[in-house]
Amino acid sequence: MDALTRYTSFRDFVARTFSVTTQQAVDKALMFAAERMEQHARYNGRPLLDHDVAVGEIVAREIGLGRNSTVAAILHDVMRIAVKEQPDTVDELTRTVKAEFGEQVLGIIVGLCKISNIKLKVSKEQADDFRDMIVSYSEDPRVILIKLADRLEVMRNLDIFPPEKRRKKSWESLNLYAQIAHKLGLYALKSELEDLALKWLENKDYEYICRRLEETESERQTFIARFLVPIEERLKTIPNLKYHIKSRTKSVYSIWNKMRKQNVGFEGVYDIFALRIIIDCEREMEKQLCWTIYSVVSDCYTPNPKRMRDWVTIPKKNGYESLHTTVSAGEGRWVEIQIRSERMDAVAERGIAAHWRYKGVNQGAQTSEQWLGRLREALEETTHSLSQRFDAKPTSGEIFVFTPNGDIRKLPEGATVLDFAFDIHTNLGSTCTGGKVNNRAVPIREVLRNGDIVEVMTQKNQTPKADWLSFCVTSKARSRIKSFIREEQMKFARQGREELERKLKNWKLQVTIDEAVAYLCKHYKVRTGREIYSMIATQKIEFLSIKEILQRWLSGEVDEERRAAAAEADKRKEESKLQDVQPSRSSDALIIDEKINNIEYKLAKCCNPIKGDDIFGFVTISSGITIHRTDCPNAARLKENYPYRVMEARWRSNADGSFRATIAIVAQDMAGLANQITEIVTRELKLNIRGLNFSSRADGTAYGTVSVEVSGATIVDTLIHSIMKVKGVQRAYRVNN
Repeated sequence: MDALTRYTSFRDFVARTFSVTTQQAVDKALMFAAERMEQHARYNGRPLLDHDVAVGEIVAREIGLGRNSTVAAILHDVMRIAVKEQPDTVDELTRTVKAEFGEQVLGIIVGLCKISNIKLKVSKEQADDFRDMIVSYSEDPRVILIKLADRLEVMRNLDIFPPEKRRKKSWESLNLYAQIAHKLGLYALKSELEDLALKWLENKDYEYICRRLEETESERQTFIARFLVPIEERLKTIPNLKYHIKSRTKSVYSIWNKMRKQNVGFEGVYDIFALRIIIDCEREMEKQLCWTIYSVVSDCYTPNPKRMRDWVTIPKKNGYESLHTTVSAGEGRWVEIQIRSERMDAVAERGIAAHWRYKGVNQGAQTSEQWLGRLREALEETTHSLSQRFDAKPTSGEIFVFTPNGDIRKLPEGATVLDFAFDIHTNLGSTCTGGKVNNRAVPIREVLRNGDIVEVMTQKNQTPKADWLSFCVTSKARSRIKSFIREEQMKFARQGREELERKLKNWKLQVTIDEAVAYLCKHYKVRTGREIYSMIATQKIEFLSIKEILQRWLSGEVDEERRAAAAEADKRKEESKLQDVQPSRSSDALIIDEKINNIEYKLAKCCNPIKGDDIFGFVTISSGITIHRTDCPNAARLKENYPYRVMEARWRSNADGSFRATIAIVAQDMAGLANQITEIVTRELKLNIRGLNFSSRADGTAYGTVSVEVSGATIVDTLIHSIMKVKGVQRAYRVNN
């Protein structure tokens, strides 16, 4: 029997519901899949294609998706099998699917294959992370809807699966897929998944509740008929009102859950059913009529104000609209009544997609962009808030990676093997020397991707290094590294101070340790004595040099050198005044070009001058000449206290070279900001990024810096101008490195 004959019922439904073009695409997909899946069967021996066609029917009939989604559902196992069993054919298959069925269908299929490859672990503690990971693979929102349909079909036929698979599939359906369906407003699908999962997880309870519902059905119907009499009498008096009422019995899982949480028996669950009053009216009349009927109900029975829910005025983000009230029916019984229109009921039963089918929007070649937009919003609600930013750089999302034994870890995009190691345990991160990603050896700075399986390699003698901070992105890793470095510095500082105290006593110099350290700080141009002590402990400076420096200082020899340098500077100034040239072109002016590293001067770190900046030179005691910007934070102090050391300087007009510039950015805290900045720097201006650092502030803004290589100050101005054009950017300005 060929595929077209075998699936006549499904094809008839497609023909009645969709266009001729869609019918042809579905037929082509059936033939395409049947040819490639002929040898693959389900656990009961029937063709595996039965599953895919059933999924396609759920997608089209119950969820309300269109052509591309239905075709993708039929074909998704073709790609999954190729990836698993014939990886060398995947590229050719990808090209064929794209050519035959289009890029959208291919994209959906690839997303479905990614989710199928996730090795889910039964763990309540990690259920949220697994759920977020499933959603993260759904770049096209239709992917997650088709995956939900796939899981529903599996649960409807779970009896054909081996016993060991039934419990795992049921746990996943209850804790992962049903929760996603709830977020998307697919309440009918959610309830069915929960009931089917309960059937296999708690079979005795499930059978008991089903039996009790059957036994009490007649009593419920009698009660409902009596309860509705006064309401229907009042509704008949409203002119031209078209409506119908239906009762909905609470799902087996919901009853079971309430019995468990409230520790009551079946008889203790009073809201076993709810009544729906569904209006048939034009959309502009919906709200008015909903509230009119609410007033009728509240006149007939006393409502409980605490159980009032108004999703008509402000619908839920997943599209759900309805007016809920719970009223007293006497004798301690409460009845929930839901008031809604036909359109609202369609959305409530089948989610956002149902609205477009109900309103007659064409579900052929492409699903409505408006619908996709609303569905994306709903999908975003299923993931954790990104308000908790990391202190290294912002992320446009999260990644989910696995330990070798299947535990899932959630990290920000850009996280490395080292971040992963620290996320598991501080000691593991501190001794990390590398890792294996998907059985491939990688360094500690390797950036991880969604779904990677990561194993950490360690060595006992490994300790955190300062340069680790340049590539770690998680706050946990960075704080642990900084903490270790601080502890090491304190240890070195104590050791260095003890050694210097002993030496000063041996040398018998007439100076206290605090005076000596204060002078050494000036000499070595460091800010704190702790740095001097650390330099001594790590043998970056030798005691012979320290002794010589202190002796020259105490003897006054240093002062003589200073006076000589000052006299020489004064002499140069007098000579420069006699020259008939512009100051900026003075023969004494330093000419700065790309060969700066080979001459006896260097660029100041306090202001980081680059070609095009107004600059001056400053003669230091032991480090040659340092080049500063004229607007350097230290410029005024240097010129005022040491005018004799200041020299004119200018850039060679044709000099080439590469400089690092840092731009500070203040903007609204929003996802994707770093991506937009990166796009401008690398693609528009063709510059190399050397550092990117963003963090969130309590006031809802984000502050960050981007360091780039530039050829001169003009490029920096262009970059700032381009960044200011980005939506949400409030300020962009150059800062000192």
